Order: sequence, then C-alpha cells, then structure tokens
Amino acid sequence: MNSAHLLRSFNFIYFALLALFVSFLPVYLDAQGLPTSKIGLIIGTGGFIAIFSQPLWGMISDRTKTIKKVMLVLLLFSTIVGFLLYDSKSFVVLLLFTMLLYFFLLPLDPLTESLNFQTAEALGTSYGSIRTFGAVGYAVMSLIVGYAAQYFGIQSLAYLFGGFGILSLLICLALPDAPVTSKPISLRSLRNFLGNQETIWFMILIFICAVPQRINDTFLGVYIRELGGSNHLVGIAWFLAAGSEILVFALSFWWLRKGKELAIIAFAALFYFIRFLLTAWIQEPHLLVAIQLLQTFTFPIFYSAAIQYLYQIVPEEWRATGQTVLAIIFFGISGIVASYLGGWMFQAYGGHQLYMFVSIMSFTGFLFSVVLRAVYRKQKLAT
Repeated sequence: MNSAHLLRSFNFIYFALLALFVSFLPVYLDAQGLPTSKIGLIIGTGGFIAIFSQPLWGMISDRTKTIKKVMLVLLLFSTIVGFLLYDSKSFVVLLLFTMLLYFFLLPLDPLTESLNFQTAEALGTSYGSIRTFGAVGYAVMSLIVGYAAQYFGIQSLAYLFGGFGILSLLICLALPDAPVTSKPISLRSLRNFLGNQETIWFMILIFICAVPQRINDTFLGVYIRELGGSNHLVGIAWFLAAGSEILVFALSFWWLRKGKELAIIAFAALFYFIRFLLTAWIQEPHLLVAIQLLQTFTFPIFYSAAIQYLYQIVPEEWRATGQTVLAIIFFGISGIVASYLGGWMFQAYGGHQLYMFVSIMSFTGFLFSVVLRAVYRKQKLAT
C-alpha cells in the first residue's frame, strides 16, 4: 500500500477515535448522572492541558524532525488512557483520565493535519483527498457508537476505543514520516511569526468562530438527550454532521483558492450563524438532528481555509508548531471558554439561550472576517 493510501487509512482510524472522545465524552458523562456544569468543568479543565501539551509535542516534533515517532508515543498512551476513561464512573477518576487524554490524544490532531498537508504537497495531491477519509471515519464511528451505546450499553465505548486505538498504532507503524525541511530551526523566526500583527488578528478571528463550534461539539448530544432524544439519535446526528464533510473535503482542490481564505472563512461563519440560530429555536430532536447537515457549509470549509491561510504565514521549519498554535486556539483556549461558559449557561438558562448566544457570536465572527478582509485588500492595493 502506498503512502497516500496508508495516510488515508490512518485518518479514518484517528478521526474515529476523535469522534469517540470529542462528541461522545459529554454523552458518557451525562449518562453517569453528572450535571452540565460538571461536564463543562471536566472538559474545560482538559482544555487547559491541551494549551500546554499541543505546543510541547509540536515543538518536540519540529526539533526532532519527525512526526511519525511522536505520533506513535501519543497513540500508545492514548489507547490505554481512553480505555480506562470509558470504564470509569467516579468524578475524580473521570477528571484525571480526561486530562491525560487531552495531554496525549489532542496533540495528535495538529500533527496529523501537518502530516496530511506536507505529504499532500510532496505527492502533488490535494490535502482534501487525504482529509476526506478523516471525515468518513468520524461519521462511521458516530453511527457505530450510537448503536453500541443503545444496544450494548454506554460502557461499550471502552472496548471501541481500545480496539481502534490498537488499529491506529499498527497503521501508524507502516506510515512514512513527513518530508523533512532543509531549513534550520530558528527561534527568531518563530518569535517573528507569533508576534506578527497578521498572525494575532488571524488567531483572534479563529477564537471568535471556534467558541460556538466547540460549545456545539460539547453540548449537542446533551441537548438532544434533554429534548427526549436517545443515544442512538445522538449517533445519527454526528453521523450526518461528519458525513456532510466528506464531499467538501474531497472537492477542496476545486473551491479552496489561495488568496481567498478570509472570504471563505466569512462564508463559513455566516452559515455557523444560520445553523446555530435554527438550533436555538428547534425543540424537536429529530429536526435538530437534520440541522446537522449544515455542517457541510461550516467546519470543513472554515478549518480547511484556516489551515491554508496558516501555512502561508508560518515559517516552513515551524509548520508543526504553527499547526499546534492553531489547534491551541481551536481546541484549547476556545474549548476552555466553551466548556466552562457553555456548561454554566446550559444549566442556568437552558439550551435555547445557549444556542442564541453562540449564534450571535458566530455572526460577530462573520462581521470580523469581512472587516479583516477589507482592511487587507485596502493595504494590498495601497502597496
């Protein structure tokens, strides 16, 4: 099997694991009888860990000039911790294992995306043709978990995580490493990138758009259950959401144009607003599940454009670290705000008010991206 096919297979398995963690951990915690404030506390605390773990492993990867070996270490510990997490019930133990999984599993996301992008460049193929299989894995696992939780009980998630974790290790062993840049590591270039005004404004934009997405990731399953939906229905919701990404990633070579990233992000932010506004007003769980098809126009478009924009402004030798900076904003800082704030708002005001808030925040992201694009176009014309 060639390197592209192996990487596609790995994307399928890894994002299946990510679905088990990101989408179904809140459902598992809810099934253990924890209130939404404690669910937010557990996931938000994990977000603090991700802030430190993602740049740590990204810098280790850049310094050692290997992505594959770092991923193998992370996968091994993630598999063990993930199995133990979904076999636990105590609040303290759940908090501990969630923190550990944020330390080992979440840094794999930017490393995988970096491997995807650099391998695609080296092979002369599109990033989307590889990342598509991640969306398929996420969708398939969402459907599997929904059925497994319904018919075998919520504890079956432990065996699913352990099995897919072992499979991910085996595939990763066969993966070729990312192409190594000949440019020397320069801390000065990293400081220039992080202190650049364009980088700062870009990361602020990512944060504004990411908080609503992360609130939805954390509390959609809980909201569906609150409205009377089953675990099976939660699985279908995430299957439709992830499945709707497949064609978008597959056709990214057609719609993802260099120089148009901010316009594309604005488009996605507008659809985030529409999606979450509809979610706020719909009270029937089956209709709420159908709304997840709007994922087509939100996350895959937003995240693909964000990665391409990032790779235009980050120094080549710091790509893995740059990817982790993006992940820190999207999964770490925004995840902390989303979990703590979302958990408190959900418990205090309910799902309707929570989704009204995130829809307003998404519209703010739309306006900010439009203004930012206009400013940069004016500066470009002036020069």
